[in-house]
Amino acid sequence: MQLRCIIVDDEPMARKGIAEELKEIAFVELVGSAENAYQAMDLVALLRPDLILLDISMPGLSGLDFIKTLRQPPMVIITTAFSEYAVEGFELDVIDFLVKPFDFNRLLKAICKAKEFWAFRRGIGADMPSGSVTTADAYFFVKVGGQYEKILFRELLFVEAADNYVFLHVVGKKWMVYDTLKNMEALLPASDFMKVHKSFIVALNKISTVEGSVLVVEKTRIPVSRGLKDMVLVRLMKR
Repeated sequence: MQLRCIIVDDEPMARKGIAEELKEIAFVELVGSAENAYQAMDLVALLRPDLILLDISMPGLSGLDFIKTLRQPPMVIITTAFSEYAVEGFELDVIDFLVKPFDFNRLLKAICKAKEFWAFRRGIGADMPSGSVTTADAYFFVKVGGQYEKILFRELLFVEAADNYVFLHVVGKKWMVYDTLKNMEALLPASDFMKVHKSFIVALNKISTVEGSVLVVEKTRIPVSRGLKDMVLVRLMKR
């Protein structure tokens, strides 16, 4: 399990120091860094990190105001010299609040907390590989309207892309989540789910009918891309 992380800090030495310490944490992959919140916006949109190590006091837009611009923010660990912002930070659901200067052990503790929360959202143990999540009771969490909703894999019918959102169609419900189909495809076990169209991922065991290039799932007709039709049939025949 790798947490994809970016650093946002206007101090070059701070970015460098944190980056060096992250190299010692095997389950963290540093995928980018930014010197201000505006650069960070582009990185979040492009890289979709799991975790942001975020300074507060930066030119232009503060770290806390930056969090407020994100409709579906990644996990955030605040790194700042100003302890008086702690209450406001935790009101924004940050994972932890580190006051500079902090040592490696304090950083490691915060990132382990993020790792545990990441695993909790996906319904797995923090030390269990994500590919092993295939049991009947496995689940993950998505943020909907300021709270987290538990989604059981066995109840998920299909996922539908809609601009910057996805609709999760589960038995008896539909949730709109600020996320991408690509992220959903990476999260869902490939043994049970398949992307059948640029806008749809389907639970294979929920398909009731195949009509040419259309799948029927709970009375919903879902298109299949021309190049994937044969693969869908092969997957269904093997189940």
